[in-house]
Amino acid sequence: MLCLLGTLACAALILAACVGSVHIPLRELPTALRELWSDQGSLYANLLELRLSRALTAFVTGGALSLAGVMMQVLLRNPLADPYVLGISAGAAVGALAAMVLMAVSWQIDAAAFGGSLLIAMLLYWFARQDLRSGIDNGNSLLLLTGVILASGCMALVSLMLAIAPEGRLRSMVFWMIGDLSGTEIRLLPWLALGVALIYALSHARSMNILAMHAQAALTLGVQVARLRQGLFFCAALLTASAVSTAGSIGFVGLIVPHACRFAFGADHRLLLPAATLVGGAFLVLADTVARTVVAPLQLPVGVITALIGVPLFLLQLHQLKAR
Repeated sequence: MLCLLGTLACAALILAACVGSVHIPLRELPTALRELWSDQGSLYANLLELRLSRALTAFVTGGALSLAGVMMQVLLRNPLADPYVLGISAGAAVGALAAMVLMAVSWQIDAAAFGGSLLIAMLLYWFARQDLRSGIDNGNSLLLLTGVILASGCMALVSLMLAIAPEGRLRSMVFWMIGDLSGTEIRLLPWLALGVALIYALSHARSMNILAMHAQAALTLGVQVARLRQGLFFCAALLTASAVSTAGSIGFVGLIVPHACRFAFGADHRLLLPAATLVGGAFLVLADTVARTVVAPLQLPVGVITALIGVPLFLLQLHQLKAR
């Protein structure tokens, strides 16, 4: 199954590399790859470099959001949990928009978004450490309430910055808030964050199964609940911070993809974790391909496409689950 999903993810990357305002024929793709590798400046090689960079960034962002969604749903034991539920993305928005108001350059905006998200994550851990260190199922009410309050405060600051921002900066700020992959470049940090979090999650997949299905008895079944909760929280926070600082607040990926994979492949996290990562990455690659081609040469924010696809898909999943 994972081999099939991996093949489909590669197919999505090839499609993203070929499709655009100027189409690259599939038969010309190997030649373009060789020219790109040998640093020849042909048209197809230049197009392939731009598109592959964007597609790989979309893949790692979608995979990170999907994996973070699975972790959040286990941590909070709530099927509606997603990477943004605890306000970490709101902290990133404050940092990024503040940098935009101050006319910062691209890498400074990314760094400010990453720093803002990590600051909120640390505040959240400090205020809700009682929940995260608890070895019993207490509903995570303190964690959720703290996250909601911090998110509300951050969104108030976002509204203030949008109100006072210069007219020339508003468009880029709104695009960032919706989620946008235009102009992104391949960075090492998101891949490192995804790799570390996936390895951690797979090594604790059995414990996640027990925590998700038998939370009341997890401690007696040998699960180190407090340590697992803290690990899930920090990994999900790192994934969310890296994804949001790379592409902005892209919605629905971390909510619908874990549900779709759980519906299709079952609730065993040994399969669900890598499946959600691959499907989430491929989904965002395809959504971004639609965003940059559907009204070409204009480009839409990819967050619009994921929301337009995500709403009906999520409603369909709910209907199918209810019909069972």
